Amino acid sequence: MPSEEEKKSADASSAASPSGSPAFYDSRHGESAAHGHGFFREVWDGFKRDPNASVGQGASGRGNYDAETAAKATAESPLARKLKGRHLQMIAIGGSIGTGLFVGSGSALATGGPASLLIAFSLIGIMLYCTVHALGEMAVVFPVAGSFSAYSTRFIDPAWGFAMGWNYALQWMVTLPLEIVAACFTVSWWTHNSINNDAWVIIFIVVIGAINLFGVRGYGEAEFVFSIIKVTAVVGFIILGIILNVGGGPDGEYIGGKYWHAPGAFNNGFKGLCSVFVTAAFSFAGTELVGLGAAEAANPRKSLPTAIKQVFWRITLFYIVSLTLVGLLVPYTDDRLIGNSSADVNASPFTVAINNAGISVIPSIFNAVILLAVLSVGNSSVFGASRTLAALAEQGQAPRFLGYIDRKGRPLPAILITTACGFLGFFAGSDKEGDAFAWMIALSGLSSIFTWGSICLAHIRFRKAWKQAGHTLDELAFRSQPGLIGSWVGFIFNVLVLIAQFWTGFAPIGYAEMSAAQRTEVWFEVYLAGPIALLCYIGYKVWFRTKIVRTKDMDLVTGRRDLDITELLAEERAERAQWSRGRKFYKFFC
Repeated sequence: MPSEEEKKSADASSAASPSGSPAFYDSRHGESAAHGHGFFREVWDGFKRDPNASVGQGASGRGNYDAETAAKATAESPLARKLKGRHLQMIAIGGSIGTGLFVGSGSALATGGPASLLIAFSLIGIMLYCTVHALGEMAVVFPVAGSFSAYSTRFIDPAWGFAMGWNYALQWMVTLPLEIVAACFTVSWWTHNSINNDAWVIIFIVVIGAINLFGVRGYGEAEFVFSIIKVTAVVGFIILGIILNVGGGPDGEYIGGKYWHAPGAFNNGFKGLCSVFVTAAFSFAGTELVGLGAAEAANPRKSLPTAIKQVFWRITLFYIVSLTLVGLLVPYTDDRLIGNSSADVNASPFTVAINNAGISVIPSIFNAVILLAVLSVGNSSVFGASRTLAALAEQGQAPRFLGYIDRKGRPLPAILITTACGFLGFFAGSDKEGDAFAWMIALSGLSSIFTWGSICLAHIRFRKAWKQAGHTLDELAFRSQPGLIGSWVGFIFNVLVLIAQFWTGFAPIGYAEMSAAQRTEVWFEVYLAGPIALLCYIGYKVWFRTKIVRTKDMDLVTGRRDLDITELLAEERAERAQWSRGRKFYKFFC
């Protein structure tokens, strides 16, 4: 029998719990402590609104934006902090390896040739290396919901934060159906279209939706598995590609660099190179998700720097090395590289290279990897869009219902709306397929460039405000390796890419043979994200009359999880000073 003291303690717990039942739930961390409740009751209670959740009043009326309340809402978001270091590392390494690399690189090779492919991906990779380090520095200091869109609001202009938040959410909302269709095309490689693609659309939507309903831990575990498989496949292709290139294939033919001589290293000259930049940007999209996950990391100060540093290896090994081999093994004149759709797995230069070598089994295995890769990016699409929409709602920049976060830390309405965008994949079976997906790609093509440029600009302004407030770099738990110079390089390069894409959209390859209507359509397909971002920015700025945030007015306190760690950081730096040269070299990159 319980004692009188135990009964009183239980009564007190019951009165304090939000449901009136004995402290069955810790709403902050999404952990059930249920006693006496069945499994289904616990699941049902998990979908209820977190009592600690609140939606900010960032934009409560015309000419009225409360930046302080908005910053507090993103800092105190009840998202579950369950991502571990291994989750963040795999999100950083394999989070964006999908159709952009495996399939989209085929059309890029056909457009620009192997040299353009390598140069464009290398330049975007360098720019992204600088960008992700800038993001990592801010995300370790401010692991808030919404990450880079919130930084644009706080360090640039609330109107620009609004534009970048919706720009990023829309990017992932249209990427989801693209990835689902790519998965359907992959399956049809085996079924030969004997099963209607609409059936696969439903199956993939259910699978991706179910993974995200398991919460951030489910997303993290799924990405951990997906990324291991993708990384293994790319490493396997690199080994196989080297063997095939030196004559180790079934026919024993030495290939070397003959395709760089005939048909050649470049196609369509400088314009061909500029045209590859959008494909490269689309391929690298998703790398910034590691910063978005900081708000849901158990210990971002420890786990985020390691994940950020590993971007170097992903760019070098998984993109540059594999695409170098693709350019050596496949001539850009191969008709299969164009494909019937932007999501056509038969247009994958990886599959074409293996088929050219006369190997019959491996293409099927690699297509299975492509299937998992596109599902992985689809999974990331729901995560990226839902967290951004919820953060926008918390800042008062999106409908309030999108800010609903349940007791398991899931932004349910945002997840459901994003997942519902997957039904756009039904266009794959219609006669309007080409037009529909051309416009969806147009919406997402340049979005990453705007996002990355905003991250670099926000970091530049953050550093200025940090110095102006009397802080030193020694107070930062993680410092961007390329530093302020890297952020300027990243920002300027993003602007140059936007200019190059404006030119290739205004005067595309084959411009002389096009009618005026066709030229206009091509420009919008390439540059649609630009007018949309500007419209969002100007409209919000005019309506709410926001101002560019002055550095002396920037909030450098709200959302900082570790405020007084200067002594701890000094001890850690003293310890690192005692490391051997080999360990310092390893830790610099990992």
